[in-house]
Amino acid sequence: MTQVKATVDFETLGKQVGWLRVPHSVTRSAYGVIPVPIAVWRNGAGPAILLTAGTHGDEYEGQVVLTRLIQQLDVKDIRGLLIVIPSLNTPAAIAGTRVSPLDEGNLNRAFPGDPSGGPTWKIADYVHNHLVPIVDVVGDFHGGGTSLSYRPHASTHYAPDASDALKARSLAAVKALGVPHVAILENSSGGGAVSTATRKHNKIYLNGEYGGTGSLTQSGIALVDNAVQRLLAFFGATDRHFDPLPEPQVLRLFGHVYVPEPGVFVPATELDDAVKAGDLCGQLIFPENPQRPAIDMLFERAGDVVCQRHPARVDRGDCVAHLAGPEG
Repeated sequence: MTQVKATVDFETLGKQVGWLRVPHSVTRSAYGVIPVPIAVWRNGAGPAILLTAGTHGDEYEGQVVLTRLIQQLDVKDIRGLLIVIPSLNTPAAIAGTRVSPLDEGNLNRAFPGDPSGGPTWKIADYVHNHLVPIVDVVGDFHGGGTSLSYRPHASTHYAPDASDALKARSLAAVKALGVPHVAILENSSGGGAVSTATRKHNKIYLNGEYGGTGSLTQSGIALVDNAVQRLLAFFGATDRHFDPLPEPQVLRLFGHVYVPEPGVFVPATELDDAVKAGDLCGQLIFPENPQRPAIDMLFERAGDVVCQRHPARVDRGDCVAHLAGPEG
């Protein structure tokens, strides 16, 4: 049984902006709650859509776009049910961190959640058991956060045993978002991510990585805003029409490169570079021991560089790059 209390009613017609009150009892506040912002529009028959951002608190493009959507979207301009949560892991969003400062919880690894767990697990449980079951589609907007920079891509995730209809609809939807590169992630578990819930409940899940470095650009915000507007139009929640798009490139993600020990990583490539197996990814150097030779870090596979680490100082096991290539 969830302990989270919503101040909005998902059945009421109109537009509501309120809170999910997540209990958090601490010495300073015995009966305290964490208020997670939520907006709900309901206007007659139509699709039921959940849009989230701030699952990782240091990923900002989606937080900006969904905040503006709450301020600007009138109920007369929508049909069906739309639920928007612009900072899903609100403690992490306020702190500007990937994980919650309250319980070190990574919300995108906490599903299906625990109604009696820490705040992160309470939020995951509520989304898993109370929000995803009442919608048809979940759009969860990510970025690389403070540690990574991404060449933007949209993605859809589903289980291998999902119906052919769900797979086809998911692929059509992700291709409609206006992002030149899309990725298909097909596995059974979801790995504790939001997609754990959508797999469980057989719902369409649209994700993506739209930027990074813990900062914002106008181009990144515009890309996410366009994706949100196209998502709403694709499922029939709005009447907006968009020009036909070039067919996006469908990708697989692979080829992560990890550093073996602490040092400073000097990249040898840029985002979008094409590399071959054995090409130099970068060098690990040691300014605190300048006589020590650098360590060459090599790519083990061929592909396009779609992600790079942002901070130069690294520790053992840090991912400094990964690749993608055509599906199939």
